[in-house]
Amino acid sequence: MRYEINCQKSEQITGERAEDIQFRECLQEDCLLGSIKINIKNEAFRENKNLRMEHPVRLWIPVKKPQRMTAFYLYNEWWTRPSFIREFGQIPEKTQVLLMEYEETYRCMIPVVGEQFKTYLMPGTKEELCFELTSGIGGQNRIEEPVYLIAEGKTVYEAIRKAFLWLERDKGIRPREERRIPEMFHYLGWCSWNAFYRDMNENAIIKKAEEFRNKKIPVKWMLIDDGWLSVEEDNLCEYIPDRDKFPNGFSAMVGRLKKEADIQWVGVWHALAGFWNGIQKNSDLYKNEKEYLYETRSHKILPNPMNGSGFYADWYEELFRQGIRFVKVDGQSSTACYFENDIDLTTAARGLSLALEQGASRMDGAVINCMGMAMENILARPTMALSRNSDDFMPEKEDGFTEHLLQNAYNSLYHNEIYCCDWDMFWSRHEDAQKHSVLRAISGGPIYVSDKIGESDPEILKSLTYFDGKILMLERSAKPSEDCIFADPRQNGVLKLHNYGISAGRKAGVIAVYNLTRQSQIFEVSAQLVPELCKEKDYWLYDYQAKKATLLKAGTEYRDKIEASDYALYWVLPVETQVEVLGLINKYAGFQAVEYQKGCAKRLMAVIHESGTIGWIMETPLHQVLVNGEDCTDQVEVYENLCILNLEEGQKEVCLIIS
Repeated sequence: MRYEINCQKSEQITGERAEDIQFRECLQEDCLLGSIKINIKNEAFRENKNLRMEHPVRLWIPVKKPQRMTAFYLYNEWWTRPSFIREFGQIPEKTQVLLMEYEETYRCMIPVVGEQFKTYLMPGTKEELCFELTSGIGGQNRIEEPVYLIAEGKTVYEAIRKAFLWLERDKGIRPREERRIPEMFHYLGWCSWNAFYRDMNENAIIKKAEEFRNKKIPVKWMLIDDGWLSVEEDNLCEYIPDRDKFPNGFSAMVGRLKKEADIQWVGVWHALAGFWNGIQKNSDLYKNEKEYLYETRSHKILPNPMNGSGFYADWYEELFRQGIRFVKVDGQSSTACYFENDIDLTTAARGLSLALEQGASRMDGAVINCMGMAMENILARPTMALSRNSDDFMPEKEDGFTEHLLQNAYNSLYHNEIYCCDWDMFWSRHEDAQKHSVLRAISGGPIYVSDKIGESDPEILKSLTYFDGKILMLERSAKPSEDCIFADPRQNGVLKLHNYGISAGRKAGVIAVYNLTRQSQIFEVSAQLVPELCKEKDYWLYDYQAKKATLLKAGTEYRDKIEASDYALYWVLPVETQVEVLGLINKYAGFQAVEYQKGCAKRLMAVIHESGTIGWIMETPLHQVLVNGEDCTDQVEVYENLCILNLEEGQKEVCLIIS
């Protein structure tokens, strides 16, 4: 191991001086933990040799070189993206997760967040990884912190899972499956941001809700994004909304939205610091909340990481009184910038995350955490369920869909271990709207749009929800298949994403295939791509677009071709009876609408969540179909082994008997 310790007054300590640095590795719960202890000796009567704030400690540690790597790095303060690399020297700065592929095993390496310091991976050498420790403040002369964690597995998913289980136990936070998703996020929503940006008001929100009502688009929640707050020079002045834009506050507007447009929940946006630059000093808000605020050396007024829950609790009590039931909180990974040279970044992140979570108890924990993918923030939220998974949807950015897809798909590999991942809003009227809608359908997270007034397209949205607005949410975040994790899908091949849901009490898979290249591609899909499915079973592979069902014997693959910039969607359903009900085949995840299915001999009974276009597979001639006791056999369309029955939408719970 080599090291470099940078002190104030430009002094640098290098080499292997035992009195300055100790490094050790140990096994903990099937993971390898690397830790460091530094003690810089000072004399009381001389100028101190303490650590600098910037680049205080770097370590170079020899590691066996893998065949391929995928690094997840912070390309700004808030968001990560993947980089597909083969050399340690190609590791991007501020990498916070590194996946490594070896001949017979996989490793997940996490630069660890400690009590005061966090670690990044930096560009290394031919045979060494480079780690940098930082705390956001200078002047320390002692460090005793973890540096990295390595977990190994037979699959890359297993390695990631082991690493994050260790981190969850170490930090005392809940894993994804133990976090409760608030009720509203199971329904279709809308956000004001891309519709109005900051130029919005009460009338604009009402008009948009009227459009949803008139077009029969079942949006159930609306998020009022940036632009509603009372601010001055990027500082928050009051808890109440801007009087010019919302002269009646929120109460009357929320009442109208509920009564006239069946909007069940209304939420608002704010920054973690109140607004982007914090709180306006000498405002009434500052005077009333002063005990919960902290003034930095750069004279920013911010919620105090030590007791800031009172600030959020008071704010949310006022919002709740006016009918607001959830919040989106931006700028969370700016904590390191806010408290630079005041409070170390890990203490600040832990303190504000806990304060926010305690204050949000008034909202029943209904928070969309956003701009918070720095590891000190990811590991600091004990119970909140939702976290944004990518940079913003940018409707006017050239080829923006590809970058949006890339970030969401790959970030989910690790982010979903702790959170239900929010893949952000989109426009239903956009050149990539269809691809965006499929992506949200398989995302396993909330679905919401940000269309301007008059621009919402019900045809794009109807495949995402039941008629009451409830989305057919899958069980986790969609993730890249293992054969895509270490290859850049923009260069060659395709990007295959998998997820799973429940159909009649059984696990069923969904696979989306995106071609991000400029030429057609040949690809294979199989049940084995979805880790939750049994590898020894036979499955039906249903091509959603072609309306075609193919039998996949255990262990076999299906080969297909996809054109440049195109996409495909497949369902993977277990073969258990002679008749297999697909579900609502006009919904992207419509197999989840099958609530019950039981067959005997050549007769099958199934219960579907609601009426619509229902499909099933049968390899014997159709004799009769009863729908809630009524004979509908003559309405069935038969295409080889696929049967389709179009029922008028709007009826809850349909009982099918097929023979």
